[in-house]
Amino acid sequence: MADVGIDAVRALLSAKPRPVGWAERRERIDEVGSVWPAAGDVTLESVHLGGLPGEWSIAPGSDPSRVLLFFHGGGYCSGSIVSHRRMVTEAGRAAGARTLAVAYRLAPEHPFPAAYDDALAAWRFLREQGVAANRIAVGGDSAGGGLTVALINCLREAGEIGPACAWLASPWTDLTMTGETLATKDAVDPLIHKGYLEELANAYLPSGMDPRDPRVSPLYAEIKGFPPTLIQVGSNETLLSDATRLAAAAGADDVSVMLEIWPRMIHAWPLWNARLADGRAALARAGAFIREHI
Repeated sequence: MADVGIDAVRALLSAKPRPVGWAERRERIDEVGSVWPAAGDVTLESVHLGGLPGEWSIAPGSDPSRVLLFFHGGGYCSGSIVSHRRMVTEAGRAAGARTLAVAYRLAPEHPFPAAYDDALAAWRFLREQGVAANRIAVGGDSAGGGLTVALINCLREAGEIGPACAWLASPWTDLTMTGETLATKDAVDPLIHKGYLEELANAYLPSGMDPRDPRVSPLYAEIKGFPPTLIQVGSNETLLSDATRLAAAAGADDVSVMLEIWPRMIHAWPLWNARLADGRAALARAGAFIREHI
């Protein structure tokens, strides 16, 4: 397959009207996984994490004792193992690790704390399987990036050993929507806009819950003592400030944090890695980071 540029991805995204309603939105994001599925040399295996569906993957030559635990994006309301399968499996290949993708429960049917509880259940599953904490990387994109930080903070507060490192791609970290790039990048972001985020947050948060609660807005979490963290974000994202503010907070708390701002890239661009060279390059960088730490 020939590569395309980010402008072609933008054209693909605008070729159809924006979906309306949860069912249409979930179907649309799953199209990504259906059009560009996992490579043929990747082994996939369904697994049940208690009552929670998941999927193992491993590419040839990867070390099965090293695991990337991944939480997909979709604003806590959409996204799936299918939608992110290509991204997850190629990240695992780059990291030389098995991956465990998690189908956590979605809002509005399952508001907070469902996804948060499921993230912790996935971590517990890995540990009960005998996988050492220092052999686990945790990562996610968009809402999955926020869920990654929330999980690590939960483990830290409980005094438990956390993962060896964290990988955050275009993370959504602030459900109060105070980032300045929600306005300054609105005209160039083809996917994520403030009104849409407000709808997602209203679906995810129970009535009366403070959106500054660090379990849903990890920008406001105490992150001192976090493991080494890689944050990747596109320059043309409305969520750019969510990433840069988290990186600044982490650095101020003596966390080893690497922030990569990719020129012209849009929200969660590694999803299109099958045809987008910058998507593959971002996954290669993430894979090298994970290899360094587990």
